Amino acid sequence: MNDPARVRFWFRTIAIAEAFSWLGLLIGMYFKYVPETTEAGVKIFGPIHGTVFLAYLLISLVARNTFGWSFKVFALALVASIPPFATVLFEAVADRRGLLGREADVPA
Repeated sequence: MNDPARVRFWFRTIAIAEAFSWLGLLIGMYFKYVPETTEAGVKIFGPIHGTVFLAYLLISLVARNTFGWSFKVFALALVASIPPFATVLFEAVADRRGLLGREADVPA
């Protein structure tokens, strides 16, 4: 999976999925702890978010190797996985700075 276009695609896809899984988990936690009506959201989105979180960590490692990220950039990618929605922000900044390869690398 060293094709830069594929790594870029999967990094972007998983970063967005991680943010949406966070949203689902936050909504589930709201219903569990505020009105205390159901735990279903946490039971559903907890494992989903955990799986996508691990996928994000893995694709960050692949992106580091593919794009030659410095340790600082790699560490920022990992830290971005902790606050809700920060993976999308990191992906946008990394893309803007050319850290996810060139636009020409991406197939049409």
